Amino acid sequence: MALVPLDLPDPTTWRGRWAALAAVQAASGHGERCRALWPLWHYDDGHGSWADLHHLDEGRAVLLGQDRNDSETFYAEASDFFEEKETDLLAGAPEWWGPPVRRVRDAELFLGFVYGYDGSTWHRAGYELDDGFTSVGLPVLTTALTRGKILATVERMPDAEGGRSPFEAIDALIAADGEVDAGMVAAVGPATGWDADAGAAAARAFLADDEA
Repeated sequence: MALVPLDLPDPTTWRGRWAALAAVQAASGHGERCRALWPLWHYDDGHGSWADLHHLDEGRAVLLGQDRNDSETFYAEASDFFEEKETDLLAGAPEWWGPPVRRVRDAELFLGFVYGYDGSTWHRAGYELDDGFTSVGLPVLTTALTRGKILATVERMPDAEGGRSPFEAIDALIAADGEVDAGMVAAVGPATGWDADAGAAAARAFLADDEA
């Protein structure tokens, strides 16, 4: 079965956004929701929906995850658990998609989507069902989505006092591409209840591939 090409950004463009979001999540006390542990970048919404980006060699990557409410695709163990027809998320896929999928299955997580990036184009297996990727709402796909998620995180802080982070500070955090210091994180958050040092450390974890 032929793979389906996808119109998604090159994953190399995501680092600044993902690192900025990780900085804000960590500073707010929710660093587990967005983090880097090379070669894995993780995002989840805190309610059971998640996406992981696995970096592979030769510029390749695998993006996989599940929306706990809206994924209509049921792969492997999920098909048995929910008593639904299985969608083969690896149909027609090259072998290099397999290791990240096995890691997720070993962790006893269910999968709704598996996308592979071959260095130039994203692909997925062929199916007509909603796999939940859109509803997962991975914020790092665009700068606007990343800004919105950062603002929402800051405004939920108890000491935010209804204020809004200046776009200039948020954009500077994104543009730093992981080269973030505590002052940059402090400029985005409230005056108290905000761990800027933890935020900077979380962002800089996204530089691990450069330091390897």
